[in-house]
Amino acid sequence: MNLRIELKGGAMTASMRGELDHHTAGEMREQIDSTAKKVRPQKLILDFKEVPFMDSSGIGLILGRVRTAALWGGRVTVRGLSPQLKKMAELSGVSALAVLEDTGKGAKT
Repeated sequence: MNLRIELKGGAMTASMRGELDHHTAGEMREQIDSTAKKVRPQKLILDFKEVPFMDSSGIGLILGRVRTAALWGGRVTVRGLSPQLKKMAELSGVSALAVLEDTGKGAKT
């Protein structure tokens, strides 16, 4: 899995690429948290548009970042989820804690 982190205007975007499972989630968490704790972004965007598969470790990654961002008053937006991954996020309750953004239409759910 690859990770690209961008900082712009108080927002931090973590764009992930490849499968997100228990083998890759730990490294992603460490890299995202390391940067986020330094810059304390008001908005943390987790971009999944290049993630074809994730298991429950991906849900854990999202929920953990929600808790971390809450420590400094930040919020988390999740974007680029495929229909299958979006359904998983909704069923797990992620949509109650983070904004699920539909990047195709720019609408929020």
